[in-house]
Amino acid sequence: MLLSAKLAPTFDYPVMEQFWRTADELGFHSVANYDHFYGLVDNAGPTLEGWTSLAAMAAVVRRARVSCMVTGVTYRNPAVLAKMAVTVDHISGGRMDFGLGAGWHEAEHRGYGIEFPSAGTRVAMLDEALTLIKRLWTEESVTFDGRFYTLRDALCEPKPLQRPHPPIVVGGEKPKMLRVIARHADEWNVPSHGDVAEWARISTRLDEACEEVGRDPSEITRSVQLFVQPAQEGHLETQLAALPDLETAGCEHAVLSFYQPPAAQQLERCAELIVR
Repeated sequence: MLLSAKLAPTFDYPVMEQFWRTADELGFHSVANYDHFYGLVDNAGPTLEGWTSLAAMAAVVRRARVSCMVTGVTYRNPAVLAKMAVTVDHISGGRMDFGLGAGWHEAEHRGYGIEFPSAGTRVAMLDEALTLIKRLWTEESVTFDGRFYTLRDALCEPKPLQRPHPPIVVGGEKPKMLRVIARHADEWNVPSHGDVAEWARISTRLDEACEEVGRDPSEITRSVQLFVQPAQEGHLETQLAALPDLETAGCEHAVLSFYQPPAAQQLERCAELIVR
């Protein structure tokens, strides 16, 4: 099982940079942040922007892959996002994974004047955005007339270093989202919240969604996000103890998402589980 490390951009920049460097040096598969403008619990919590901090991460991290897990589809025009992602892919030397989701944080939409449509509409936006982003990454020019987006002879040069395009990571568990994942994703990610059996059930439903759209389920890497509170005694070990059962259930990649910056010794403890 691959093992990655994630820290939200809600801490001082030097703290984040040290986390990225340490995780890279310890051999984690990838290093990740997330895409929000407000704090998740306290809206006023200081939060740095996800993609500009991801570009910094791409320059600091020299071996591991990098990703924003995940970007909200409502926050940026997808053609502009495609261009941003290409830039980060080049900065990283072709080590970027592209995470995109339907978005959910209503308060930051309302605060910034960003439209926050229904969940079903956001899923449809995600489906359409992924369609045109992949075309921009692989075609000379793109004309597109969709329900949400319109492009006219749109150019996206240079192309990504990764061909045909960077791996696409999408998270979700509802039926409509699973069909979008089946159509577009190279990797599926969802939190386990400590319930390995539920993670396995959703993975099986993804298999069924792949059959519906004519996709080989084995083409999609199965991954999980485990939320870790390193400041809470014993919590890290509890989460790490779930990894063998997740692997048995078919999980191929675990992302350890830290609520607080872990101590160096805690990251080292996690790195002991990395398969070399």
